[in-house]
Amino acid sequence: MRELDFHRALHRPGILLDIGAHDGLLTIPLAHLPGSVVHGFEPLPEAMARLREALAREFGEVPPHVVLHGEALGNAPGEALLTLPILDGVPQEQWASLAKDYGEHASVTTRAHQVRVVTLDSLGLGDVTAVKLDVEGAEEEAIAGGRETLTRSRPILSVEVEERHRPGATRDVPALLGSLGYRGWFWHAGALRPLAEFDPATMQAASPDPAVFTVSDPYIFTFFFLPQEGEAGFLARLGAAGFPHARASARP
Repeated sequence: MRELDFHRALHRPGILLDIGAHDGLLTIPLAHLPGSVVHGFEPLPEAMARLREALAREFGEVPPHVVLHGEALGNAPGEALLTLPILDGVPQEQWASLAKDYGEHASVTTRAHQVRVVTLDSLGLGDVTAVKLDVEGAEEEAIAGGRETLTRSRPILSVEVEERHRPGATRDVPALLGSLGYRGWFWHAGALRPLAEFDPATMQAASPDPAVFTVSDPYIFTFFFLPQEGEAGFLARLGAAGFPHARASARP
């Protein structure tokens, strides 16, 4: 199950957040969902420029129901360095991170951007129904800065979490969301499985060096979080859409 499958199957009209929007791979299809208002967050200037161009190609302009933010999300307002690793002269945009500077990897050079950081809660968004989060190691900060929003709106979430970006992240991010009343799942072998079955040593082994591309098989890095009070209904909707779950209830 892809992230887009998850969001389409569980779509509810409202505000959808694409945090780490890059050049619009999910922003554009989310914007086509009925009754959606999409907020896309992308602090990397080159990616934001392409995101605007992609939206203009798709809709003729950046449509009024898509709101773009050039800021990063964190746990406090301010500024931070967004580090972009460059390998053989090619920017590795999918590795751009607020959480690390790649200084230990001699195989890459880097370019840093000073970016503005805001908290999700400071935006005062109501009726947030879904969140996609992909921020290369800075997940905890983005979530911590949105505690009030998540508690108030109870959106579903898809979160990309990788140990290679932040050791311990596959433990710490679910624990933080668990403290907010969420349970986590991952897709493997044809079914959603509770996070208790996830083993990072065998299901997510990879080098933190952008020059080294070996990964474990399977390599699972997308996790799905459901508010526990609505979990049974969401799981039923996913099952009806062809995405069964391995057991009726689970612990994070």
